[in-house]
Amino acid sequence: MPQTKHPANPVKLLSRASLASLPPRRPDAQKGDFGHVLVVGGDLGTGGAVLLSSEAALRCGAGLVSIATRPEHVPAALARLPETMCLGVSSANQLMTVLERASVLVVGPGLGQAAWGRSLLSAVANAERPQVWDADALNLLARTPLALPSASILTPHPGEAARLLGVSTEAVQADRPGAARKLARRYASICVLKGAGTLVADPAGQVALCGRGHPAMAGAGLGDVLTGVLAALLAQGLDAWSAACLGVWLHACAGERLGVKGRGLAASDLLPVIRELLEEHSACQV
Repeated sequence: MPQTKHPANPVKLLSRASLASLPPRRPDAQKGDFGHVLVVGGDLGTGGAVLLSSEAALRCGAGLVSIATRPEHVPAALARLPETMCLGVSSANQLMTVLERASVLVVGPGLGQAAWGRSLLSAVANAERPQVWDADALNLLARTPLALPSASILTPHPGEAARLLGVSTEAVQADRPGAARKLARRYASICVLKGAGTLVADPAGQVALCGRGHPAMAGAGLGDVLTGVLAALLAQGLDAWSAACLGVWLHACAGERLGVKGRGLAASDLLPVIRELLEEHSACQV
C-alpha cells in the first residue's frame, strides 16, 4: 500500500493568532536596540532590487540599514534612501568592515552571477550572522555548494527551488511541501517557498501554509520587499521560523489589501501597507 506523505508533519495554515509578535518598545529605546541589516547586491542593471529590500527593512523597524552595492549605484541609493548607509564595493575585501558591524545579512537581490556577485556571496557565507538568501544568491548556491550560517532563511521561487534540488519546476509544483522540506533539511535553514500559497518549512519537517495573497502580486520586485521584511524581523529579535511566518503573512496580506485595486501593483506600493499591518499586529508602543 502507498504510504501517506509526512503523516507526522501535516501542513499548518498560518493565521494571525498563531504568529509571533514583536514586543513593544521601551520609552528609552534607541536605534542600536533593533539590529543592523546589511543588504548586499545590485550588480549593474539591477540596482533597484537592493533599494526595495533596504526600504522594506527600514519600514519594518530595523534600527540601522546598510547597503553594499556597485559604486555606480551609490548616488541613486542615497537620493532615494538617505536613511541608509550606502557603500560602493568593487571587491569582497571592501565588504569586510561593514560585515563585522551588521547583525543580519541579506544577499542576493540584483546580485548577478558574474565574478563580482560570486565574490561577495562567498564573503557573506563565511560571516556567522543570521542571513536571508534570495534571487541570484540561490542561483549561485545551486552551482557552488556553500554552508549557510545557522538561523538563515532561503526564499526561492519554484524555479530557484528546482535548480537547488536538481529537478524540474513542474516537479517542485507537484509537491510543494515536499520540496520545501527537502530544501530546509539540505541547507539546515528555514525555507520560504514562494508562489501562490507560500510555504514556510524548517529542517525538522514542520511546514506552514500562507493562504493569503492576490494575483496582482505577480510582478517584479515583490520578492525583494519580502526579503527586507524578513531581515528586519530577524534584526528585532525574532527567530528564523517566527520571522519567516510573520513576514510571509504581512507581505501576503498587504498584497491582498492592495490587490482589490487590480493590475499594476508595484512592489514599493506594499511598503506603507506592510508597515500598517505590522503596527496592527505588534504595536510599537502600548
